[in-house]
Amino acid sequence: MMPKPILSLLLAITMLTACSKPSTLTSSPMVSLLGYDAAGYTQVDKSRPIVFPQDHLSHDDFRQEWWYLTANLETDEGKQLGLQWTQFRVALSPKTPPKKPAEKAAEKAASHIKLIDSDWASKQIFMTHAAITSKTLHFAEERWSRRHPRLADVSTNPLTIKIDDWQWTGTGADLFPAKLKVDAEQFSYQLTLETSAPYQLQGENGYSIKSADASVASHYYSQPFIQVSGSVTIDGVDHEVSGDAWLDREWSSQFLNKTQAGWDWFALRLEDGSSLMLFQLRGQDKSSFYSGRRMFADGSGRNIASKDIHLQVASWHEIDSISYPVAWNISIPSENIDIRTDALNPDARVPLSISYWEGPVIVSGSHKGEGYMELTGYEH
Repeated sequence: MMPKPILSLLLAITMLTACSKPSTLTSSPMVSLLGYDAAGYTQVDKSRPIVFPQDHLSHDDFRQEWWYLTANLETDEGKQLGLQWTQFRVALSPKTPPKKPAEKAAEKAASHIKLIDSDWASKQIFMTHAAITSKTLHFAEERWSRRHPRLADVSTNPLTIKIDDWQWTGTGADLFPAKLKVDAEQFSYQLTLETSAPYQLQGENGYSIKSADASVASHYYSQPFIQVSGSVTIDGVDHEVSGDAWLDREWSSQFLNKTQAGWDWFALRLEDGSSLMLFQLRGQDKSSFYSGRRMFADGSGRNIASKDIHLQVASWHEIDSISYPVAWNISIPSENIDIRTDALNPDARVPLSISYWEGPVIVSGSHKGEGYMELTGYEH
C-alpha cells in the first residue's frame, strides 16, 4: 500500500483533473471526483452493445468506472450484516491522441534519445473501498494505487480485480464463480460468490441515461442474484456468514452534469424473488431525474418510467453535522409497490477520502425484503 503523502498527492491530482474547469456550484467530494469535463475521453454510445466477458474488464479510454458489490448477510449467530466492496478506476488524463506528421518527424529527429516505457507511467488510478455494517457498528477502509500489474490491476484468465491483497478472483474469464478476499485493519472477509442468473442490462440494453435531457449517460449492467457464503472477522472474532449479494458494473466519462448535486440509489431484493433497482439524481434546482428496473432471476425485467417513481424522505439522521435521508417511502403504482426502506444502521457513513452514505436497508410495506442504499452529494 502506498504511503499517505503519495495518496494525498494522487487524490489532489485526481480532484484537479475532475474539476479542470472552474464552477460556481459547490460539490461533494464524490461529485467532484466524477467531474463534469469529459473532453478527450471516449463517450458513452447508445449503439455500443455490452459484450461478455470483455466488458468485465476495465475501459481505460473512459474517464471512470467501478465494480461494486453489496451484500446482505446473516451470521451463524443469526445477526444481520451488510458488506460493501468497491473498486473504482479513475483516469488522470485521456489517452495520448494520435501523433500529427510534424510530431512524428520531430520524434524521428530526436531518435538518439532513448525513452523508457514503464508500467509505473500508468495514468490509471485505482481506489478500493471495503466496509462492514451491523446494527451497532460500521467499519470502512480504503486503499489507493496507481495501476501496476503487481499492485493494482484488472486482468483476465482468471478474471482478477485487485489492489494488493484485496482481491476478487474468478475461475475463468467470467465474474462468477469467484472468491473475494479483503484483509483490513478492523475487519476481514473471505467469501465465495456464485450465481446462475443472467446479467441484467440497465436502461436501454445497458445504455443508462442520467439526466432528463439525456446529456449524461453510462454503460451499466448488474447481477442482482448472487449467493454468498464464507467468513467475516470483526475485531478478531470470526463469524460464518451466508446471504445474497448484488454487483453493479458501470463506466462513463461523465456521470453528472453541472446542474446535478448527487444521487440516492437503491438495490432492493424483495421476498417475491424479484429485485428492484432505483435511483434519483438530484438537481441543484431541487428537481430530480428518476430511473428504475424490476428484475427477475430468469433474466427478464422491465424498466420503470421515471414519472411512475415516487420517492419521499421518511426520516433524516445527522452525522458530523451532515444530515442524511436514511428512511424513504417508495411508491411505484405500475408495479403495485408501496414500501418503506429503513437503514439497518443510520450511522453507516463511509468517512474516507471520498465521503458518502452507504449501508444495508430493511424493506417493509406492500413487499418485504432487504437491500442496500447509497446517498451522495450531502457533504458540501
